Amino acid sequence: MSRMKLTVVVAIGLGLALALAFFVSPQASSEPDGLNRVAMDQGFDDEQDAHALQDSPLAGYGVHGVDDDRLSKGLAGVIGVLTTFAIGGGLLFLARRTRKTAE
Repeated sequence: MSRMKLTVVVAIGLGLALALAFFVSPQASSEPDGLNRVAMDQGFDDEQDAHALQDSPLAGYGVHGVDDDRLSKGLAGVIGVLTTFAIGGGLLFLARRTRKTAE
């Protein structure tokens, strides 16, 4: 695949992922997920310790300081996608650079 086609495919994929993260993530269920639900059903949910990152800016699937719940969740989704893309891109860059150095 040519470099230009690859760039277009990556850009479209990133755009789609960002749109989904912003518009679909606010629709996620607010009900407890698997492990939380089991803990509630078995009666030991009150025994859990506070999470070390519970006061972080993105804790609770939202952005602290943004009062609109839908916007907060959408922004958290976008930040997550961009962070994942940046980490993945950085690792790919390092892997390609290491491979060229080894040759």
